[in-house]
Amino acid sequence: MRSSVALSKSLLLLLLGFLCSSSTEAHVEFGFYNDTCPHAEAIVLHEMTRTIADDPTLAGSLLRMQFQDCFVRGCDASILLDSLNNNVAEKDAIPNKSLRGFDVIDRVKAKLEEACPGIVSCADIIAMAARDSVYLANGPYFPIQTGRRDGNKSEASDLMANLPPPTANITELKAFFLQKNLTVKDLVVLSGAHTIGFSHCSSFSQRLYNFSGKGDTDPSLDMEYAEKLKRKCKPHDHDDMRTLVKMDPKSPRRFDLGYYKLVSEGKGLFASDEALLHDPETRAYVERQAMASSAEEFFKDFGSSIVSMGKIGVLTHQKGEIRNKCGYVN
Repeated sequence: MRSSVALSKSLLLLLLGFLCSSSTEAHVEFGFYNDTCPHAEAIVLHEMTRTIADDPTLAGSLLRMQFQDCFVRGCDASILLDSLNNNVAEKDAIPNKSLRGFDVIDRVKAKLEEACPGIVSCADIIAMAARDSVYLANGPYFPIQTGRRDGNKSEASDLMANLPPPTANITELKAFFLQKNLTVKDLVVLSGAHTIGFSHCSSFSQRLYNFSGKGDTDPSLDMEYAEKLKRKCKPHDHDDMRTLVKMDPKSPRRFDLGYYKLVSEGKGLFASDEALLHDPETRAYVERQAMASSAEEFFKDFGSSIVSMGKIGVLTHQKGEIRNKCGYVN
């Protein structure tokens, strides 16, 4: 009898502890704007449909924007804040110099402010725009959680320790994702986002001209593909921000399985793409998708993984704010 009472008390204490921790834990939810701004997602999709119709190349950049935002300081729209006289913001850091679509986010924000002033955060707009970019590039449409609030700090110096570089090996990639509470499967699935979009030569030129510091080419890179890239990117194009290379040469504007087929053939553009072949779990996924007759599994996995990524370091409840304009704190 005494042991039963003691057990009941222990369970009660555990339950109370869980409830207390849950009430203060940051979280996002599906349908967060159902009552306060019921047409929020429809407004974003409408604006995104116009945007991608005018410039399909923006889909990859807007998808990348969510990754760049969430991995640095969490999904708090810190990537949107403008630099100040005494501070260089994330958007002006070298890895983000090629990022486009800030004007798109501002335009969507303006439409939402007209419909529901002070309700929808810039952080949620980034997430919705990324989801819609995938859908409008012939990818899946998946529900996402909302309820994020916007941060008030953005520093370019935060990128180095938080963003995996395109030169990362598999050990480094796994460490970066583990640091964000993401799995090895999330790593290989979210890498599939490279099926749309473009890159500058500086992100992979070392693989072409100085792989081991001896003026050589990465031997894991398909020889014919390497020669094509060399014709596009010259040896001294490291700082050329004008030359763009398709990450998926066959279908750079279509969200499909093309990325995995390229990686399996030694035609992944970045060293971090090729790195996926150096781990049993990631390699198996790459090879399975490369041989798949349907993108059904990848589409389902991608929706799940990007929802997980969208929870990184979110600000909710009374933390953060809802910015009036995405480039500035209130």
